[in-house]
Amino acid sequence: MHPRLEAVVKAYDVRGPSPEQLDAALARALGSAFADETGISDGRGKAVVGRDMRASSPEIAGAISDGIRSRSAGVVDVGLASTDLLYCASGVLDLPGVMVTASHNPAGDNGLKMCRAGARPIGLDSGLATMAEAAGPLLDRDAPGPTGDFQELEFLDTYVKTLLDLAPVSGRRLTVAVDAGNGMAGHTVPAVLEHLDVDLIPLYLELDGTFPNHEANPLDHSTLVDLQATVRDRGADIGLAFDGDADRCFVIDEKGEVVSPSAITALIATRHLKAEPGATVLHNVITSRAVPEIVTEHGGTAVRTPVGHSLIKAEMARTGAVFGGEHSGHFYFREFYLADSGMLAALHVLAALAEGDRTVSELMAEFTRYSSSGEINSRVEDATAVIGRLEDAYADRDRDRLDGLTVTGDDWWFNVRPSNTEPLLRLNVEGADDATMARVRDDVLDLIRS
Repeated sequence: MHPRLEAVVKAYDVRGPSPEQLDAALARALGSAFADETGISDGRGKAVVGRDMRASSPEIAGAISDGIRSRSAGVVDVGLASTDLLYCASGVLDLPGVMVTASHNPAGDNGLKMCRAGARPIGLDSGLATMAEAAGPLLDRDAPGPTGDFQELEFLDTYVKTLLDLAPVSGRRLTVAVDAGNGMAGHTVPAVLEHLDVDLIPLYLELDGTFPNHEANPLDHSTLVDLQATVRDRGADIGLAFDGDADRCFVIDEKGEVVSPSAITALIATRHLKAEPGATVLHNVITSRAVPEIVTEHGGTAVRTPVGHSLIKAEMARTGAVFGGEHSGHFYFREFYLADSGMLAALHVLAALAEGDRTVSELMAEFTRYSSSGEINSRVEDATAVIGRLEDAYADRDRDRLDGLTVTGDDWWFNVRPSNTEPLLRLNVEGADDATMARVRDDVLDLIRS
């Protein structure tokens, strides 16, 4: 692989500083390779292209489009978009797609998320590596001019209708605080909520790729403090926080507390199981054990998966699962082309809240059963050796290697996974209560960091 591509091609997407690593020439080359990989070259089809609000995104999106069109393929440009809007367009139009975004990364980064027609994901093992190899030689030669068709398409209304058809909201009027982090939720969320009986309290809805207020990364709970304070001070029923490309959503309850994404997974799972008894629901290895328990109690089949969107989408296709949730705030829906949508997840929570008289904390109480550590990162020189040491230390316990190492005790479990991009081990611990969780967490961290 060309060194310039090695620097930016990741397990699930393309990402790096722009224009230092990801520039127009690299994007154009990848666009050409994308057209060939998805079978639309030589006039055989079109691709849909969307972009986020970062300063470099218009240039990168234009270069991607030129690369696709240089292979005599057409481009349908939906302009500013959240990632789930791009997936929706890929599904509705049945076209392969490219989303220009670096999600929650710093302002100086940019990236590409790619999919085949019907929003089927493209990762390193499902076409991205092949594209990177094909794009390398194109960097060292003059690029041919674009010859394929180009059209602009306003898709926001279709996206809104698609989501509201899948998760209609009715009942009592709600006060909803939304923190878009100056990301793409500022474009899409108001367009959805204007159709609902809600009072919107907006935080940082203005599109600004410099992220002047805080990083658009709700997985870092320090970015949620403004939303938490607003919910408490304004008496909102609920707070919603989205990441930069709005494919992830975190929920704040009426007390200003962060709701576990595992509890959101369990709630949405029960709603799907009510509509489709006996359905399959996916959850990844770091999701609370409450999720498979609740799925089983409601007559469903719970299937455990590795972490990672392309892996979950592939498993959804294999099993016919109706829904899947990740503890990182990604939620996947079979009826949404197996894709993840933060806004669709939020609509399910709003629907459950509006149809009754319970608060968010009361609604979520039945789905919150255990104490969780959250993800704890440790820098290690040799992740394989450390995982081996942990496996030896817990040789008398149930263990599996579905994703990293998971060890299960009588009333606790932990998982350690190496990072794909950094010399880090990621630890998640859950216990029956706070004391159990803290004991196991500290024991495992001592072994990791010794």
